[in-house]
Amino acid sequence: MDFPKVSGGNYVIPSLFFAGVFALCIWSSSVSNPFILLSNGRHCSNTKLQNQNNTSNFDSVAPRDELELALARASMANKTVIIAVINKAYASQEPEAVTTMLDVFLDSFWLGEGTQSLVNHLLFVAVDQTAYDRCRFLRLHCYRLVTDGVDFGGEKLYMSEDFIKMMWSRTEFLLEVLRRGYNFIFTDTDVMWLRNPFKKLSSNKTEDLQISTDGFSGNPWSEENNFINTGFYYVRSNNKTISLFQNWYDLKDNSTGKKEQDVLLELIHGGIIAKLGLKVRFLDTLFFSGFCQDSRDPREVTTVHANCCRSIAAKVGDLRTVLYDWKMFRKTNSYNATAGFKWSPHLGCANSWKR
Repeated sequence: MDFPKVSGGNYVIPSLFFAGVFALCIWSSSVSNPFILLSNGRHCSNTKLQNQNNTSNFDSVAPRDELELALARASMANKTVIIAVINKAYASQEPEAVTTMLDVFLDSFWLGEGTQSLVNHLLFVAVDQTAYDRCRFLRLHCYRLVTDGVDFGGEKLYMSEDFIKMMWSRTEFLLEVLRRGYNFIFTDTDVMWLRNPFKKLSSNKTEDLQISTDGFSGNPWSEENNFINTGFYYVRSNNKTISLFQNWYDLKDNSTGKKEQDVLLELIHGGIIAKLGLKVRFLDTLFFSGFCQDSRDPREVTTVHANCCRSIAAKVGDLRTVLYDWKMFRKTNSYNATAGFKWSPHLGCANSWKR
């Protein structure tokens, strides 16, 4: 039997049609999740390869949005991340400045003991575009937090209206991180990481919150005598801590003129710990110190916070001196002879209150 002849053109048209449909499906998938094509993390290579090399357990879970992707990439295997918030004033160098707060912060990870690898789990939350661009340029883990109608780019002096707004925006963001099931260390960028803090923080999973203090009373469980500092704390994600952060944030509009740290302290003094069944450890300044109360022993110090200070310039100057003291301590092998060691006075911060 003779079959009718079919020209090649009759095959080409349906083939092109099906190829076009296939390409459209792939394109639609990419648009629905643009981060398949563009990464916010430190690595810009193939997504599948990145997921295989990541220390978190998100290989088989498609991130639901940009924040989930950023958290997954920075996360340790146990869903713990380190979070710092930056803005233009902290990330971009002014003409008269020697360096930036961000650079000094990162220097501490380089100079610290057992801290270099922790940068792999450090997520920078940028509250303006300049800070985000600088973060991306440094190839760090970055997330852009947008707050409608608010410019967080410039320096926010301690207790100014914009400073308070920025602190509450931070609290709201951290509440969302807890809701997503992540534990985290929150750290201000004016905290120097001289040693790995996980070695000094309790690994007891029944402890919900471990928080730094401006002055340690000697009792890590005393709610009345330890004055907290929200510049450094470690919190586990569970229903109790989510409830704590929700109660805390709900007071934002009824706390005019108060920073979020003051409101949390009032909640603690009001019995929120017992009410929610929380276990909270207040951290000893021997290990987690600051300018308000220096560590007594450089062999034990883990972090140094530029608290009790008003301006960025003062913080940067005095923190650079802290890193110099730290380098000299390590260079002279003073571990067995600390009697002669003394932190340099924090003159810039002391004088910042006089302006």
